[in-house]
Amino acid sequence: MTPSRPYLLRGLYDWIVDNGLTPHLLVNAEADDIQAPLEYAEEGRLVLNVSPTAVRGLDLGNEAVAFDARFAGQARHVHVPMAEVLAIYARENGRGMLFGSEDGEGEPPTPDDDGPGQDQGRPGLRVVK
Repeated sequence: MTPSRPYLLRGLYDWIVDNGLTPHLLVNAEADDIQAPLEYAEEGRLVLNVSPTAVRGLDLGNEAVAFDARFAGQARHVHVPMAEVLAIYARENGRGMLFGSEDGEGEPPTPDDDGPGQDQGRPGLRVVK
């Protein structure tokens, strides 16, 4: 199957904006293929305001997130591969989603998966705000 992250990201983005809140992305600032204002990163993470009033030409594609924005008055192009998007959330209340890695971490186990948590007798799901 194709990765679910782009679909979830687009749906959550629409949900946050439709509720009049400000969507923010948490991205991995240590990736080699990221184009972003890394001078604003802290501890290897970068928070980007992607609200309709803060960015231009937002493209939440299947492979990457791209847009143009101003940082300290300077126009910049931002390009973040989808695998480097760690979370999307609303600034005002923190509601959103933290994504697992693309190799299946954070995904529900398949019936034939003998991975960790299978023999614990309790679900492996948790609430993420």
